[in-house]
Amino acid sequence: MSKPGPIIEAVLGPTNTGKTYYAIEKMLEFNSGVFGLPLRLLAREVYDKCIKKVNPDHVALITGEEKIIPNSARYYICTVESMPLDINTEFVCIDEIQMCADRERGHVFTDRLLNNRGSLYTLLLGSQVMQEIIGELIGSNIKFKNQERFSKLSFNGYKKVSRLERKSAVIAFSIEEVYAIAELIRRQKGGAAIVMGALSPKTRNAQVGLYQSGDVDFLVATDAIGMGLNMDLDQIYFSNLKKFDGKKTRRLNLLEISQIAGRAGRYKNDGFFGTTGECKDISAEEIEKIESHDLPKIKSLYWRNSQLNFKNLKTFFDSLEQKPTNPNLIRVYDSLDENVFRNIVKNNELNKDKIEHNLELFWECCQIPDFEKKAYGQHLNIVKSVFQFLTEGKKYIPNTFLKKELDGLDKTHNNLDVISNRISKVRTWAYVSNKKNWVENSDYWIQVTKQIEDNLSDRLHKELTQSFINKKISVLSKGLKQDLVLETNISDSNEVLINNQRIGVLKGLKLDIDVSSNTLDTDIKSIKKAARKGVESEIQKRIDAIKSGPIELKEDGKIYWLNNPIAKLKKGKDYLNPEIDLIADNLISEKSRYDLSEYIQSWLLKHINSELNDLLNLQKSNLENNYIRAITYQLYENNGVVKRESVKQILSKISTEDRKLIWKMGIKLGRYHIYLPKMIKPAAVNLRVILWNNFYGIDNYLETPKPGINFFTDKTKNKSFYLICGFENLSNYYIRIDILEKLFLNIIKNTKDKKFSITSDMINLVGCTKEIFTKLIELLNYKKIKNTENYIYGAPILRVKKGPYKAPNISNAFSVLKGLKL
Repeated sequence: MSKPGPIIEAVLGPTNTGKTYYAIEKMLEFNSGVFGLPLRLLAREVYDKCIKKVNPDHVALITGEEKIIPNSARYYICTVESMPLDINTEFVCIDEIQMCADRERGHVFTDRLLNNRGSLYTLLLGSQVMQEIIGELIGSNIKFKNQERFSKLSFNGYKKVSRLERKSAVIAFSIEEVYAIAELIRRQKGGAAIVMGALSPKTRNAQVGLYQSGDVDFLVATDAIGMGLNMDLDQIYFSNLKKFDGKKTRRLNLLEISQIAGRAGRYKNDGFFGTTGECKDISAEEIEKIESHDLPKIKSLYWRNSQLNFKNLKTFFDSLEQKPTNPNLIRVYDSLDENVFRNIVKNNELNKDKIEHNLELFWECCQIPDFEKKAYGQHLNIVKSVFQFLTEGKKYIPNTFLKKELDGLDKTHNNLDVISNRISKVRTWAYVSNKKNWVENSDYWIQVTKQIEDNLSDRLHKELTQSFINKKISVLSKGLKQDLVLETNISDSNEVLINNQRIGVLKGLKLDIDVSSNTLDTDIKSIKKAARKGVESEIQKRIDAIKSGPIELKEDGKIYWLNNPIAKLKKGKDYLNPEIDLIADNLISEKSRYDLSEYIQSWLLKHINSELNDLLNLQKSNLENNYIRAITYQLYENNGVVKRESVKQILSKISTEDRKLIWKMGIKLGRYHIYLPKMIKPAAVNLRVILWNNFYGIDNYLETPKPGINFFTDKTKNKSFYLICGFENLSNYYIRIDILEKLFLNIIKNTKDKKFSITSDMINLVGCTKEIFTKLIELLNYKKIKNTENYIYGAPILRVKKGPYKAPNISNAFSVLKGLKL
């Protein structure tokens, strides 16, 4: 009986059919194997799965930029381009075999399809659209196994980004569009993870990890998502169906749309796909074919001769330009490596003899990937430099050159684009360092480039997270939509934390939410809704504490509790009867708000009564003498201070006996002023100024003079304000009115024959220099006697504004005074 030949099997079907899992299990049934995957990221993922199943010493990882090859390796997990062609293994697998139809990389996949075989078993994985052409190319000795999706895939129509549900991915086809959509989702949904082919594998893994961990519920991706990234996605939405493929902008074909849409729905969970943004053009026919996986068969594959003749340039080009004999194969002409080779040779940028003598090496140099993809000329320079080092001198790239090329690339600051560009450059030198015998101290440079790439990738991940994820909004949105119980904590410094995310600070009774210029009203509403339960109970505790603890009214017209404003004054029926507005969040109940308002209003009126008792008593006195009532009315209207000169005619009508009644009311009849002494004490002055400014709506009033000061200079001419504060104006000088009265008495005491001289007691009483005091005396209308130090004691007065004197309407003043009620 003849021994059966090697098996070739193609496991084909749409996404979410378990093909990769099947392939790993099948490979590990054999003693050795090679597994070729389309991306370094996927190779790493399969490698990690394999080393959990078998001894890591038996598993190798080979990609252009990373190589882990134990001496006892039996299983080789590789990118397709890096599959070792010089070893024989029992098992060979090529994943995503439909990549044979990709213009850029298809010829490599086609070569592996046609030429790579396991000695016992060869497995091809991919889309069902490849079945017919694989059968034609390989013949009848291949076995096909069709896999069905574990879950249903359905069209979900068009949705605005703002209405997308969690576990959704939005697909875009440029970095600018990806960033714009991610920013929109950040503002409306809390944020999104980002997956792009331009990201380093580590950054992509970290971003996918963010999504998989549940930190964010949305993903924004390019078509890189369609290549084997297995994530727990329920929905895929296309923001565009056009992409630039390196040559031109074109519409995605049905297979590409299906491949991406198929990432929705994992295992038994149904998946949905749809459109968003400006994309609305998937036809009913296309939708039906995607849902039923009835996709057009691939009719031709890209191919290039892999059996190259390196004898000389002519034989090389002849072999390279060889055309396929099979009509199902299309010769590819615009591969990067071929373009680089032809460009350098055609333009004589290197010595042709040197190229011809090192043809195979030069071709290998031309195959260095262009990770930057933006600077073709720069890539040519890299290829030329590498080739020259490998063919001159010590025939390797020296440490000095690599050090110079990597210099500065390890800096992790700057924006997303700069960091991404640095990663691309480092990946180039990581690829070069991993080539055998190309670099001096290759082991060292492999580690250096890996470390730089890892650090930059970490930084890029951090920048993407900070730029496009508002973790606070994401956590809250998710919690609210899923009706989760969110843990609310308030720290000793009054920070409010919900599920360990700081949302703001509780200042007194008001939650100040952390906001920026990008914070939306909907974000604020979400935060407040999430905070309601935890913060409401804390505010109620504070209300109870306010009613039993000290509160104070400050100069800004606000009432404070523990240095936090809880209410502010507003205009009442007169300046001594203000009303209040609570400074409190709407998280407290109406009853609690009303009770607290009543308490603070009551406290405020008691405070005013206590500090301004003498002033308020003026309106309570039941006086029969109309002239005394007129004086008290003037005092009340002028905050407890009037110039004697302004009321001298009223005062002249009051007898000495009746003046005793005025004194009993706490009113001082001074030489210059009639005033209430208690009303010029600091506490009363501050309170009166606060109330006065509140009533008249003065926002930027001056500060009251510091307590204990008797005299100061001010050129602003705010005479009325300073008189309320108890200071009289003399030119640019202000002197406290009770000190002015004491000065008057001191002068009388030191006057003889209507003459007096300035003493140190007088100067010390005012608290100014002798030079200024001399000016003050003269401003008070004392006349200096010529050629002496003496002054004539005359009739010093403080003049009021000139104009005809009008006797006050006593009856009107009386009625007004009667009508004033506290």
